[in-house]
Amino acid sequence: MTTAYLPLASTVLPRKRAVTVALVVSFALLTAAAAQFRISLPFTPVPITGQTFAVLLAGGVLGSRAGAASQALYWMAGLVFPFYSGGESGWTVATGATGGYLAGFIVAAWAVGTLAERGQDRTVASAIPAFLAGTVVIYLFGVPWLAHELGVSWQRAVELGVVPFVIGDLVKVALAGLLLPGAWSLKR
Repeated sequence: MTTAYLPLASTVLPRKRAVTVALVVSFALLTAAAAQFRISLPFTPVPITGQTFAVLLAGGVLGSRAGAASQALYWMAGLVFPFYSGGESGWTVATGATGGYLAGFIVAAWAVGTLAERGQDRTVASAIPAFLAGTVVIYLFGVPWLAHELGVSWQRAVELGVVPFVIGDLVKVALAGLLLPGAWSLKR
C-alpha cells in the first residue's frame, strides 16, 4: 500500500482552482526572473541562467501537473513577452538552439513533481536524487535539439550544452535539495 503525498503548496494553501492558477503563474514568472540572471559563454549558444533552479522548485512545490503547467506557461509567455534568457522572446528563440532545454523544462517539472507526489521531496537524501533526475531530463531534451540546430554530433552537443553546466547545475540541485526539505521541516 502506498501513501499518498501532496505537494508542499497543497499542504500550506487550500488548493482551490484560483490558488492553483496563481501558483502556476507565480512559478512561470519566477522562471522568467531566473532567466534574467544570465552569463553568456563565448563558445556555446547556451547561457548559464537560474532557470533550472526555478524549474526544479516548480515541480517540487507544485507537483506534476501544476509544475508542468507553470513551465508550459513560461514557454508560451516567452513567445510574446521578454521572458527568455537575456530578455529575449519570440518563436525564433523558443525553437532555436536552446529550444530543447525549454521543452525539457516542462517534462522536468512534471518528473520532479511526480517524484515529489511520491514523497521524494521530504528529505535531503531523497530530494537531491529527484532534482538530479529533473536536471537529467532537461539535458535529455536540450542536447539532441542543440545537436540538430547546430548541425553537430551528439558528442559536440554534450561538450557545448552539458559539460560547462554540470557544476552549476549540481549546485542548483543541492540548493533545491536543501530548500524543499527545509520548507517541509518548517511546515511541521
